[in-house]
Amino acid sequence: MDIRVLRYFLAVAREQSFSIAAERLFLSQPTLSRQLRELEDELGKPLLNRSSKGVTLTEEGMILRARAEEIVALIDKAEQEVRQSSDQISGMVYIGAGETYAVKLIADTAQHLRSLHPGLQYSLYSADGSDVIERLDKGILDFGIVFQSVDTSKYNVIELPLKDRFGVLMRRDSPLAGKESISLSDLTGQPLIIPRQPNHNSMFLDTLGIDENSVRVAAQYNLVYNGSVMASEGMGYCICIDRLINVTGESDMCFKPFSPPIEVGCSFVWKRSAVFSKAAETFLKQFIEDMKEH
Repeated sequence: MDIRVLRYFLAVAREQSFSIAAERLFLSQPTLSRQLRELEDELGKPLLNRSSKGVTLTEEGMILRARAEEIVALIDKAEQEVRQSSDQISGMVYIGAGETYAVKLIADTAQHLRSLHPGLQYSLYSADGSDVIERLDKGILDFGIVFQSVDTSKYNVIELPLKDRFGVLMRRDSPLAGKESISLSDLTGQPLIIPRQPNHNSMFLDTLGIDENSVRVAAQYNLVYNGSVMASEGMGYCICIDRLINVTGESDMCFKPFSPPIEVGCSFVWKRSAVFSKAAETFLKQFIEDMKEH
């Protein structure tokens, strides 16, 4: 299976059009179509549904797309690391993280390195902890920030000094907006907008100690900005962590922390067996030094 053809396949899957994908790839449409027909013949499975309305993926095509994205990302990362394996310290550092204010620590270290190594760049991948760990295992990411505990025999771990504080994001004209803080009992019977859980919808409520039978889950989100928009439109109260949405100035939103406080810590992790580029090694060394000052 040719990596070049995998890139062609991903382009068609992304554009849902042979003509647009061919234009992006600087290929003729017949050449692109022939290459993907040959890929389907090689695999013995149809990957694309072709119609006058466009192109969609078959079930086998969706499976290949997920794997192809990982393969292409890993090859791109390897190629860049090899090209940058000179005395010059430059290149990309790959970091995965959930939505957390602790990303500030990544930015602080990047800023410290900026004048010394202006060729360093950063690719930040936003996802939940299980996705970040999976990508660390596959070598797609160098480092991750996760909330859950990890196997310390497999990963190096630095507990980060910043903790995220949970609370409720709401419109300033909401009935609960006049309170200084929110108790769990205040949410009884209220429509809630909560982070999406991959395994069990009530897992997040269980963690906070909220009885799922006493509230109504109006919506779930995986990006807090989307949750804030739903709250702004009056769909309900958005449970999230502080300092991710700007509620200052003329914002029509406000954030109220839980009382008693509910906080969560996170960790900076990397594989013990990881082989780093010079860019990643340089970042890690500086990050460890910076953490000693906190």
